[in-house]
Amino acid sequence: MRRVRSFEERVGELFVRGQTAGSMLHLSIGEESAAVGVCAAMQPQDTFTTHHRGHGIFLARGADPARMMAEIGGKEAGYCHGKGGSMHIADMGLGHLGANAIVGGGIPTVVGAGLAARHKKTGAVSVAFFGDGATGQGILYESMNMAALWGLPVVFCCINNQYGMGTRIDQATANTRLHERAQAFGLNGETVDGLDVESVAAAARRIVDAARAGKPGFLAVDCYRFYGHARKDKSPYRDAAEEDAGRQKDPVAHARARLIAAGLVTAADLDALDAAIDAEMDATIDFTIAQAEPPLSSMFRDVYDPSEPEPEPVRTRLDRVLARE
Repeated sequence: MRRVRSFEERVGELFVRGQTAGSMLHLSIGEESAAVGVCAAMQPQDTFTTHHRGHGIFLARGADPARMMAEIGGKEAGYCHGKGGSMHIADMGLGHLGANAIVGGGIPTVVGAGLAARHKKTGAVSVAFFGDGATGQGILYESMNMAALWGLPVVFCCINNQYGMGTRIDQATANTRLHERAQAFGLNGETVDGLDVESVAAAARRIVDAARAGKPGFLAVDCYRFYGHARKDKSPYRDAAEEDAGRQKDPVAHARARLIAAGLVTAADLDALDAAIDAEMDATIDFTIAQAEPPLSSMFRDVYDPSEPEPEPVRTRLDRVLARE
């Protein structure tokens, strides 16, 4: 969780420096327990999709933070050669079927992945991560219905950070017990407090293990989004008192206090760990700034099948046409 927190802080720093490949960067600070707890319950063959706030999930799954930061910076060394950016990062090697900037856009992908896993008997579970805002998207309910109907190894994980952009969850729905919607479709459903990563991991293990056995599930992790919808959003729709109270639900601080109180580690040990992580994440910024942008010649790479001839760029076509005159 500390690595996720530090990485996201550096993403914000890269944005302030003007070194990011876009202005809509969505930080997951305050949601670290959801990423770490659920990914801890997954196995190497499992797959997943994320939403636009998915940096922490990918990092918790084992991503290289330097390549992640390079992607956010739009550099050739990034996971998608700088062309995916913050909201469209993917890596099939780690089972990441893609992030999606469309609210709820990645959810139906896991239904297809779950169907493939069942037919191929890979034993894989596919997890869709999304925010509470996606519970207003019809595709979620179509996907849950199909997963339940076919008994697919699929988990729908809603990271409920209490806000869909600027609308608080209790102003968007009368029943905020989101897992009850999934239960109505025949899925296993739970809601867990994201303050405690151990509770999240335990709930995720129950849901994921059952999905692997053919009973799809839905897990809502209640968190609080520490900052605005995007890095440049100052969240004027929330007052200071609410934000102060919300930030008291800090899963990183909670885990630190529990570890020290249990005598499992000292404060000095954790301070040393934090310093090492900060140095690791500082290096991701230096790495990103030093990398080259993708060349224009790579425009169509990963867009078309490698066996297909690349389309002719408009500029090249115009030059060719004008040369004949």
